[in-house]
Amino acid sequence: MRLRSLLAAVGAAAALAVVATPVAAQRTAKPPLHARHWMAVTGKPLAATAGAMMFAKGGNAIDAACAMLGAVTTMWDVLSWGGETQALIYHPGLKKVIGINALGVAPTGATAAFYRGKGYRYPPEYGPLAAVTPGTPGGLLTMLAEYGKLSLKEVLAPAIQMADGYAIEAQTANLIETNKARIKQWKYSPAVYLPHLGEKREAPEAGEVFVQKDLAATLRKLVDAEQAALKAGKSRKEAIYAAYDRFYKGDIAQELVRGVQEEGGLFTMQDLANWKVKIEEPLSVNYKGVEVYKLQQWQQGPALLQALNIVENADLKGMGYNSARYLHTIYQAMSMAFADRDFYYGDPAFAKDQQPMKGLLSKEYAKARYAQIDWLRNDANVKPGDPYPFEGRTNPLKARLDAWTVLPAPQNLPRSGQQDRLPLEQMADGRGQMADDSAFKEAFYAGTTSIQAADEEGWVISVTPSGGWPPAVIAGHTGVGLSQRAQSFVTDSSDGPFNVIEPGKRPRVTLTPSLAMKDGAPYIAFSVQGGDSQDQNLLQFLLNVVEFNMTPQEAVEAPNINTFQMRSSFGQHESRPGRMLAAESLPFYVRNELRKMGYTMEYEERTSGPITAILFDRRHKTMWGAASNHGEDYGIGW
Repeated sequence: MRLRSLLAAVGAAAALAVVATPVAAQRTAKPPLHARHWMAVTGKPLAATAGAMMFAKGGNAIDAACAMLGAVTTMWDVLSWGGETQALIYHPGLKKVIGINALGVAPTGATAAFYRGKGYRYPPEYGPLAAVTPGTPGGLLTMLAEYGKLSLKEVLAPAIQMADGYAIEAQTANLIETNKARIKQWKYSPAVYLPHLGEKREAPEAGEVFVQKDLAATLRKLVDAEQAALKAGKSRKEAIYAAYDRFYKGDIAQELVRGVQEEGGLFTMQDLANWKVKIEEPLSVNYKGVEVYKLQQWQQGPALLQALNIVENADLKGMGYNSARYLHTIYQAMSMAFADRDFYYGDPAFAKDQQPMKGLLSKEYAKARYAQIDWLRNDANVKPGDPYPFEGRTNPLKARLDAWTVLPAPQNLPRSGQQDRLPLEQMADGRGQMADDSAFKEAFYAGTTSIQAADEEGWVISVTPSGGWPPAVIAGHTGVGLSQRAQSFVTDSSDGPFNVIEPGKRPRVTLTPSLAMKDGAPYIAFSVQGGDSQDQNLLQFLLNVVEFNMTPQEAVEAPNINTFQMRSSFGQHESRPGRMLAAESLPFYVRNELRKMGYTMEYEERTSGPITAILFDRRHKTMWGAASNHGEDYGIGW
C-alpha cells in the first residue's frame, strides 16, 4: 500500500509538472529560421533554393512559390505536374485573403454507374481511372499571371534545369523502387521512373542524376508559348496565359489525352479545354482574436475551423498541454468535425446550395457539439451533426443522416479483373476493418507537399499541392504523371451525399493550405503533408502557438495525436474508431488514462508533421520560419 501511495504521489507530481513547466522549455531539433526581407519554405531543400533564386531576381513571394511548385513537381515530392494545387494568398494591395482552387475534375464518362459497373466501390487508387484532369499547371500559371512579377521563363528555369537532370534524393528513389512492379503496368511510366530496367535495382540510386527528357520538353513548350506571345506584342499576363492555353488546348493537351486514352483513361480534349482555375472567397472563423482562413468545402479545410469553434468552449490551457483531458478534448472535437466533413463536404458547384456551411461554422452549432462530448469515454460511434437548424432550415438529408455509421456499410459488387482489389467479402475482418493494417495507414497518410512564402511587400502564400505521386501513370510523351485523386470520390450517396463522382466535378480532397490573420495583418501561413492527418496536425500546431506560446519551430516539432475515427479519403475509405496515434514521449500515466477512456493506443517517435510555417513578428517586423523534423522540409530566409 505504501508503494502504491508513493507511485500515485509521483504520478500526481509529474502531472502537475506537465501543466506547470513551460511547454517551450527544450531546444528544437532544427533551428528556427529568421528573416527580414523574404522567406521560402517547402518540402525539399533544392526546391527551397528555387524559391530563393526568384527573390534574388527581384520576384515576390508568389514568384517564389511558383518556382518552388515547379521544382517539387519535377522532383516527384509526392506529386507530379499532372496533380492538383490549392493555395491561399494574402494580397497586400487588396488587404484580403484569396483562394486558389486548381483541383482537377472527373472526366467525361466518369460516372458512379461506370465505376460500379466495373466492380468498384470507390474509384481505384492507381491507374488511368484514378485520374482527374491536371490542375497544377493551371494553378501555377494563374497565380503567376495574376499576382507574380517575373516571367514564366524565369520562374520555370529551375524546374527545367532539374528535368534536364538533378541529383535525386533517397526518399523518392526508394519510393520508385518499392513501386516498380506497379510502374511496369503502364506503357510510358517505366521509361521515366526506371533508368536501370532489367537490373536488380531498376530505380535510380540516391545521388544519381535523374533525367526526364519528355518533361523538360513539355516545360520548354510552355516557355516557348510565353516568349512567342511576348514577341507578338502581348502583355506579360497574356503571354503567361498563352502558355496556359498550350497546355490545356494545344499540342501538349493533344499528346496528354492521346496517352491517357491509350492507357484506358477517360480524358477528352474538351475536358481539358473546359476546366478552369477558380479564384474564390475562402471560409474563416475567429478563434480568440485570430482569424483563420481555409478554402471552401471541396476540401477538408473547414473541418479545422469547426474544430477550433468546438475547442474554443474549453479551457485548454487550464487542462495542461497534452494532458489526458486535453487530448480527449482535441480527439472528440476532431472526430465531430471530420464526421461532418465525411457527410456534408463536396464540390459546392454541384450542391445546389444545400450544403449547410453557415450552420457548420456557426459558434452556436459548435456549442451544441461541445455539449455532446462524453468526458469519461471516447464516443466510437460519433456521427455527423445536424447544422441546418442553425441556419433556419430543415435537414433535407435526415434519413441518410440517421442511417450513417462510422464504418462504411459493406456492399457486394460484381468484380472485374481490371482492378487490384481484394474481393469485397475478403476486405474486412469481423470488426469491419481491413486485415492489412499497413495498407490502411499508408493510404490514410497518402501525402503531398507544402509551400510557404512571404516577402517584405506583404505578399504571403500557403500552398498544398499534390497528386501524381509514384507510381503514377505517365501521360504519353509529355513526361506528366497523372493524378490519383479520383479515389477520394464515392459512388454511393450513402457514403457522402455531396461527394458522388460526376463528370466535371471536383472530389472532396484532404489538401488544405492555411492562413491566419491577427489585427488585420498576416499572422501565420502554415500547411502540412499527410492525407487525412493534415488538419489534425494543423489544429494542434495552431493551438501550440496561440494557447501555449510556442515559437513556430517548437510548435511544428511538438508531439501531437492523430485520430483514425473519420472515414479515410483514400483506398477503401475505412475508419478505425477509438484508435489514437501518440508520440512515444507521452507519459505512462497519460497513456493509462486514455486507455481507461476506451482509446486504442499506438505510438511513434514523431507525430507532428511534416509541418511548414511562417509567423510574422509585428513587434520586430521580421519573420519566423519553421519546418518540422518529421520529413525533408526545408526553408531559406533573408
